[in-house]
Amino acid sequence: MQRSAVFVMADKTSLKRPFIFANAVHMALCFFMLTMTVAWHRDLLLTGKLVSNVSVVIMYVVEIGCLLLSVLGVIGACKGKRWCLILYATGLAAASQTIIVRTALSYQDVYEKRVVREEAKLLSMMPLSSTNKANRTLLYSIQQEFECCGLIEGYKDWGPTIPASCNCHYPGKCIRLRGIATLGAPKNQYVYQKPCIPVYVSELKLAFSLAMAVQFGSGVFWVVLLVMSIKLMGQIRRKQEFMALLQSNRYVPGAF
Repeated sequence: MQRSAVFVMADKTSLKRPFIFANAVHMALCFFMLTMTVAWHRDLLLTGKLVSNVSVVIMYVVEIGCLLLSVLGVIGACKGKRWCLILYATGLAAASQTIIVRTALSYQDVYEKRVVREEAKLLSMMPLSSTNKANRTLLYSIQQEFECCGLIEGYKDWGPTIPASCNCHYPGKCIRLRGIATLGAPKNQYVYQKPCIPVYVSELKLAFSLAMAVQFGSGVFWVVLLVMSIKLMGQIRRKQEFMALLQSNRYVPGAF
């Protein structure tokens, strides 16, 4: 009876279930991100937009690799295979170190240089009254999405021809034109008051900050999983040693 009780106690590994649960969550997140990447890539191909093949390949490799690592970790935890957990920990150590260091080093470049580059790209479209068709299409979509008009001085940037994408239907965001503010503007036309540059740059900074936060958070989560896997390997090793000692009939109560 005592031997049976000892066997049950030895079979318990306190980190096994939390580790499996954490990796199940990780697998779900990786699968969701992979699904979103596939949908985004398909949309790019259908619309004919150009994107770096290297960037797409890196996204697929990272997401599929993380998914496979979690599967390997769960197998190692369920089957008590330390070699699976060793491979799992090695992969997570490399991935977490890479993403944390890369995020820290590239933050300034992403947050400042790319924002400045996008802002300069929009400013190069001035004056809007003579910009080309491709630029007009881009500006129309920006105005509709961010509920703004023009780039610097609002509707005045468009001169006498204010596009329909500037039309405002939300109280508090509109300015009323009386036909004399801009030559040729319809009387009592309501357009968005805010220019697009400040709104667009603010949203761009927010998007980049969120992307950096997600990357850094992923790295921290991987570090947590790494620590859990190392501790679980230690528990599995002690359990294997205990079971070997128990089977050899040399078990001494209190030794473990």
